[in-house]
Amino acid sequence: QVQLVESGGGLVQPGGSLRLSCAASGRDFSTSVMAWYRQAPGKERELVATIFAGGYTTYGDSVKGRFTISRDDAKSMVYLQMHSLNPEDTAVYYCNVDIGLDVTTMQSIEYWGRGTQVTVSS
Repeated sequence: QVQLVESGGGLVQPGGSLRLSCAASGRDFSTSVMAWYRQAPGKERELVATIFAGGYTTYGDSVKGRFTISRDDAKSMVYLQMHSLNPEDTAVYYCNVDIGLDVTTMQSIEYWGRGTQVTVSS
């Protein structure tokens, strides 16, 4: 079955950097859309960055120019490089994969990791 396991979170000072990793297993993800979301306490889950098959990327407005999403399909890995972190980036970060459309329900088939905590504080 599909499994996503995030790692790399932790405590970092404002202005610092972190690199999150997501190890995916259970199938070939090379044609799948991979993404990072985050959820801060008391807030809704927010889309941080998306990477499509072939490498096209999109970013949320709050992280543009600071975060970079990348993928290594040979290793079934997705990464989120984060720079210039600030306290507003504090959240649980989740890896997400969209493997396509279920034609019986017309809904996307998505999987989620359990998340990794990122805390930005001095």
